[in-house]
Amino acid sequence: MNERHRIALVGIGKIARDQHVPAIADSAVFSLAATASRNGRIDGIEAFTNLGRLLEARPEISCVSLCTPPHARFADARRALLAGRHVMIEKPPGASVAEVHALAALASDRNLTLFASWHSRHAAGVSHAREWLNGKSVTRVEVVWREDVRHWHPGQDWVWEPGGLGVFDPGINALSILTEIHPRPFRLTKADLAFPANRDTPIAAELEFVDATGIEMSAALDWREERTQIWEIRIVCAEGTLLLSDGGARLSIDGEPVEVGSNREYPSLYARFAELIRERTSDVDVRPLTHVADAFMLGRRYEVEPFNF
Repeated sequence: MNERHRIALVGIGKIARDQHVPAIADSAVFSLAATASRNGRIDGIEAFTNLGRLLEARPEISCVSLCTPPHARFADARRALLAGRHVMIEKPPGASVAEVHALAALASDRNLTLFASWHSRHAAGVSHAREWLNGKSVTRVEVVWREDVRHWHPGQDWVWEPGGLGVFDPGINALSILTEIHPRPFRLTKADLAFPANRDTPIAAELEFVDATGIEMSAALDWREERTQIWEIRIVCAEGTLLLSDGGARLSIDGEPVEVGSNREYPSLYARFAELIRERTSDVDVRPLTHVADAFMLGRRYEVEPFNF
């Protein structure tokens, strides 16, 4: 068996602890060698307070996985690539589309892997949905993504700051799935964005899209759902209706459940990262982030009541 890649995890917050650490521990390809974080650490793993010190002290670490807030990712990703390390970035891959393109160019120039990961694309039902939709006649697409920000981002003010994306932080997961499974390209045509009076990013959004054949598509995103959380994509076709629910973990066709296996999003991400490193290539799809950028450009902003944790 080949020696495992030593990987560093940067940004030890909720997503790193809940998803990345267990996925790396489960991997036969990677071993967690060090962390870099201003405040967090993992028991038994060497910890640094910033990535620069880690890269200097641990030259044998070949890969870096970034879990920091979006506004900090460009500098760290660039630093790691310049130091000759392969890089995986938690979604969204950056605070702007331009900086992701710049990172992709740098990785290509240095023959390194850059993986702009979209974890929801690896949910159990997504690949099955894509296969079923192939060749189907789509007539309508409806996305409903409603969750409680207080549960998923407790006390995290960065989501409300420029670059934090607000409700698009979870909503971009829906867009990542839709860009993966919809048979044709689509573009945003309208956006209504609800901004809390005391915040710089939206708490809700109503979006309209149209695909290359003129099919209308809609998405309703809301961060104020305190009861039942909903993450659904419904695609109506002449041949039947597909429903992805639980963020892509469950799939049904015409109301009948489809067996899709267990949901292993993050182990699948790291398996994909290993594949890309082996092939010395990158995977950088900016379509979901482009749709979000378009929403901010085309969106009609309206003010709602202040939000406080």
